Amino acid sequence: MKKTYVTSMPNRIGAFLKASKCFSALGINITRVSYNKAVDSHILFIDAEGTEEQLKKADIELEKIGYLQNNISKTSIVLLEFCLKDVPGSVTDILELIDRFNFNISYISSQENGTEYQFFKMGLHVDDSCRIAEFLTEVEKICKVRIIDYNTSEKVYDNSIFYNTYVLGLSQSVGLAPDVSKELLVHVNLAMQTLDEQGLSPYRTFDSISKFAELLGACKGADFSPRISTHMIAENTEIILIEPPCGSNTIIIKSDGEVLFVDSGYACYTEEMKNIFNKLLPGFDRMKKTIFVTHADVDHCGLLPMFDEVLASHRTALCLSNEYNGKNGYRDENPLHKPYIDICKLLTSYKTTSPEKIRVMWNNVEQLTEPLTQIGFFDFGELHFEVYEGKGGHLPGETVLIDYRNHIAITGDVYINLHGLTPEQAEYNQYAPILMTSVDTDPALCAEERKAIMQRLGVGKWQIFGAHGFKKDYSVNT
Repeated sequence: MKKTYVTSMPNRIGAFLKASKCFSALGINITRVSYNKAVDSHILFIDAEGTEEQLKKADIELEKIGYLQNNISKTSIVLLEFCLKDVPGSVTDILELIDRFNFNISYISSQENGTEYQFFKMGLHVDDSCRIAEFLTEVEKICKVRIIDYNTSEKVYDNSIFYNTYVLGLSQSVGLAPDVSKELLVHVNLAMQTLDEQGLSPYRTFDSISKFAELLGACKGADFSPRISTHMIAENTEIILIEPPCGSNTIIIKSDGEVLFVDSGYACYTEEMKNIFNKLLPGFDRMKKTIFVTHADVDHCGLLPMFDEVLASHRTALCLSNEYNGKNGYRDENPLHKPYIDICKLLTSYKTTSPEKIRVMWNNVEQLTEPLTQIGFFDFGELHFEVYEGKGGHLPGETVLIDYRNHIAITGDVYINLHGLTPEQAEYNQYAPILMTSVDTDPALCAEERKAIMQRLGVGKWQIFGAHGFKKDYSVNT
């Protein structure tokens, strides 16, 4: 059994030795340690492996010596800029006020700028965030003051409690529960350690994660406003395309009185999407709900737990089953990507799906030799699809549906209409490549797969439904 300990150790010689002896005495093996004083001088992460009983005893021993970190939400760094007259002693009143409030200064910087004012930037270590408002009221009696946004400032002005402050900001953006925030803390550290071992600066990546969380939170509730359009496909068939600001599209196919969903977006928008489904499909709560998944990415599978049946390729079904059983999915198998995928799952409230719901639709092709291989057929209402599986350029198990009679293609993430993105979708799509190095597992192979899709479209006018952006109208001439 493995467990990650987030410890707060005193800054003195032998602190880690004391913790190490604690684990050693209990027969527990330490499998990973992460401490970087330049990032956070207070927190040390320890991955330990032992029996459940051994780890419970370690909990008690670490608690006794005061090493367990239990105050994630109680401390923060507040970055302020004071506009002071450039005269001797102007900063004294501010320093005395800080002292009166018993705040600790963790960062300070100022330099004359040729004007009659100086701008003092200070980082204040605050144990009680409720006192900040009172402090600012008193400061404004002395000078002008503004709060600097910690997550989006050009540089990190203070890092003495980086993890606590950063994770608190993410949690507040999307409304995470305290126990989820603790798990998020561990994955943020793993991302930091991965970047550090690669010799990469973490700030662009971490700033992107913050903006990703802010976008997720900004689109909740009444602010969730996807673009919804309806497209006639055949006499008794229509496709409803739902494009949320964040995450994949959801396609609803209505044909001959039957309903099929394709992909389902992020789990954090479950209630919002339920409301939309109930408006578009009277009786939605009572109907049997079937969904087809183009591939097993987090932003396509968030709503799967609400469906009765999940249709998928063999590889997609295997990935979903592995996740349910606590194993790595395809994205998690890459150690460089895993921390970011885990962060994404926590921020979007992702839950795994029972394999009992998953129905593998087509035989598994062991060796996919072509960029796009036909693996079978799929009939739904008036529609007759040829089913193709990609070689894994975007993600193993990726599936494309092509109906040659009605000239429609459902292409998942292998082909999307980049020119048909809303401004919100375009902003969201900026961050995925940064968080995962690339949205495609193999970008060159994915380009070949996109080309293969277009080559398979016959003469005529086509409607292409990708998993992001608006429908693509495409004509093939003789």
